[in-house]
Amino acid sequence: MLRAFVSHHPVIAHKLTRLRDQDTETDDFRSLVRDLALLLAVEATADLQSRADTVRTPLDECAGTAIAESIALVPILRAGLGMAEGLAGLLPDATVRHLGFYRDEAKLSPVPYYNKLPQGQAEDLCLILDPMLATGGSALAAITAVKAWGPRRIKFLGILGAPEGVAAVHQAHPDVALHLCGIDQHLDARGFIVPGLGDAGDRLFRTT
Repeated sequence: MLRAFVSHHPVIAHKLTRLRDQDTETDDFRSLVRDLALLLAVEATADLQSRADTVRTPLDECAGTAIAESIALVPILRAGLGMAEGLAGLLPDATVRHLGFYRDEAKLSPVPYYNKLPQGQAEDLCLILDPMLATGGSALAAITAVKAWGPRRIKFLGILGAPEGVAAVHQAHPDVALHLCGIDQHLDARGFIVPGLGDAGDRLFRTT
């Protein structure tokens, strides 16, 4: 079973359209990435385990619910940082771990340069964050690293995916659910998603 969940929420569709626009300025692009990450995470965490909790309101005691799982946000540097900002407000108790890869442009393969997964027990749920799932190389490398760390569950959250990347992750890690705002047509010869939105990292950080 292909575990790729694509959101069809109209607000996500609207914001994704604005994100794609080449005329969207950097500040708006960053804000849209944060919004899309937050909206996507609401859907992706709908199956979080919870426990009963009780609080006192100004008027009386009230039965409620508390999240029972520990959560780690794992942004893939550098573009994943834009998504982590959006999730920090939604999940303030989550820890943030970082993985860094740069792309070998000749081989279209990821080269690791940073790993901040600590020794010891991993959180229950790890959310790997990267706006673009293109060839799938960085996602595969990140999932392999996080699995070695040992969480109970892993999910990948991205804004746009290509069929090639979705298939690559599913083939190597069929147990990892993918949550995306959209899946585009294909990759071009440079490994960019078409029609896509360009280079997310460059647009987030105003670099070329």
